[in-house]
Amino acid sequence: MRGKLIFVAGGALGFVLGARAGRDRYEQISATSSKLWHSRAVQRQVVKAEDFAGAKTADVVDAGVNAVKFVIVRAFGGGRKKQKSTTTGKTR
Repeated sequence: MRGKLIFVAGGALGFVLGARAGRDRYEQISATSSKLWHSRAVQRQVVKAEDFAGAKTADVVDAGVNAVKFVIVRAFGGGRKKQKSTTTGKTR
């Protein structure tokens, strides 16, 4: 509950300060953040993050499938019943 109150208070404070700053300040902040986002250095890091995420997606899916298989095997015993040995141990 306390976290929600802090979040709402922060949102209200941001709204009040933003309203006082006015449209000109908003445009200035927007232009600066857009210039930063489209800079070459930031976009290089974005591409690296996308490549990393794409490479790890298959690993995450495989880990998830293996985890589900493990849970199913543990819950249902692998779906196979153990067969009793038909040999008596005697040699012919």
